[in-house]
Amino acid sequence: MKMLGGEKLIVGYDLGNDYSQISYCKVGDNQVETLSLVAGDEVFSIPTVLCKREKVNQWFFGKEALRYVQENQGVLVDNLLQMAMDGEQVRIEGNPFDPVALLTLFVKRSLGLLSQVAGTERIEALMITCSYMDHRMLEVLNQVVDGLKLKTTNVHFQGHMESYYNYMLRQPEELWSFQSVLCDYRQDKMNVYCMQCNKRTTPVVAYMESSEYPFISYDPMPDAERLRREKMERMDREFLELCEKICEGRIVSSVYLIGEGFTDEWMKESLRFLCKSRRVFQGNNLFSKGACFCLLERMEETEVGKNHVFLGSDKLKANIGMNILRRGEPSYFAMLDAGMNWFEAKQSCECYIQDDNRLEFVITPLIGKNIKNIDMILTDLPGGFTRLGVQLYLKDENHLKIEVEDLGFGEFRPSTGRVWEEEVDIYSE
Repeated sequence: MKMLGGEKLIVGYDLGNDYSQISYCKVGDNQVETLSLVAGDEVFSIPTVLCKREKVNQWFFGKEALRYVQENQGVLVDNLLQMAMDGEQVRIEGNPFDPVALLTLFVKRSLGLLSQVAGTERIEALMITCSYMDHRMLEVLNQVVDGLKLKTTNVHFQGHMESYYNYMLRQPEELWSFQSVLCDYRQDKMNVYCMQCNKRTTPVVAYMESSEYPFISYDPMPDAERLRREKMERMDREFLELCEKICEGRIVSSVYLIGEGFTDEWMKESLRFLCKSRRVFQGNNLFSKGACFCLLERMEETEVGKNHVFLGSDKLKANIGMNILRRGEPSYFAMLDAGMNWFEAKQSCECYIQDDNRLEFVITPLIGKNIKNIDMILTDLPGGFTRLGVQLYLKDENHLKIEVEDLGFGEFRPSTGRVWEEEVDIYSE
């Protein structure tokens, strides 16, 4: 893809603790491509590592970093994402380093690979996808993005499950008309995602199940041919057993095999089983492409996107609002909508009450649970006409935090400064 002057890029960045990948497309174009480390070849995985030259403030990243380490010319710094999550200083050659700063350096250098297409100043929107999302991950990624000094503020985050969903939305519908399965083989574990849609709802609700299974580590493979063959046969047998377990009781339309562990041709019987009445795809850049597709969907919603809502584990699966009086008539005031990322679900408003100390919140789950009414009593709230500040946010995927502040009513009644808090299990009966 050659860029013309002034054209902008949409970038999907899959940030992993072992490997990372970058996909991109031109604004106004749906053709998503993935950066390759080797021109004309599909070498998409960038090792998530740095190397510091010994006794010199010179840093390398990715495969170049590994090469300098192999040549004993530097110190390897790996496990970058996990170290940033842990938050403890990293000592290199006796000196302390901020782990988030090291991760930022890696992301900045790897984004520099976009110079093959266009400079980072051309990035119009960026989606970073990771294996999972929580408040700590969000905190780390926001610090990383601040350190990148991008010219755009259009930056978003999502988990692998949502990237998988967005990837599938752009595939022919027969590939996910029933269920779709993704197997992600990394080191000594297999992450499995199963996507299905409930077509009896409007809009169609897409669900995602995820499981993690221990599996034989593919690295290292024995050098001896006989031992190598025996290990590959064992991997094939165990993967076949896992596939049979995953597909039991399901109608599976498609299977996607991604991750470094699937690069060797060790799948014989397992692949023969999977290909019976199913489409099977093998690749390595699904999550970064899915991140790109999500940005495209946000910029211009497709018909299939309008008709589907994703309720994976990262998603709020309920509509949340308040029962209020509007012009004297009972009314519902929506605050948080089902389908948004729980870690981004945050809303605030102001309301007025008179001679009352009760607020009523309504939780309407979309997953078969009953509607829940929450009466929040504001103890010791002075009577009269009062203005309240109300804030809702999610503590985690299942728990809603409600904070209410007494704002008073101007010079007629000053604020007491009182704050009431309540935590609610959203989906409990």
